[in-house]
Amino acid sequence: MTFYTVEEVSENNTKESCWIISNNNVYDVTKFITHHPGGEFAILSKAGTDVNEIFKWHSTHAKELWKPYKIGKLKIPSSCCF
Repeated sequence: MTFYTVEEVSENNTKESCWIISNNNVYDVTKFITHHPGGEFAILSKAGTDVNEIFKWHSTHAKELWKPYKIGKLKIPSSCCF
């Protein structure tokens, strides 16, 4: 499993490289942009960000469509220092 930081995801915020975060999963949705039922703007306006609040309202079918685009998990920074 590959882990990505928030910074790495945020750098992929264009039509040529569009990543999003949902439920601590990282998705490369670049190839899905032109297929999104809500239009390209719906995804591109959230490119490089966490879309969990929006994504949770999608249907079960819509969530299933995203599975092939999962590329890894979000790397959660440790809040503990020794």
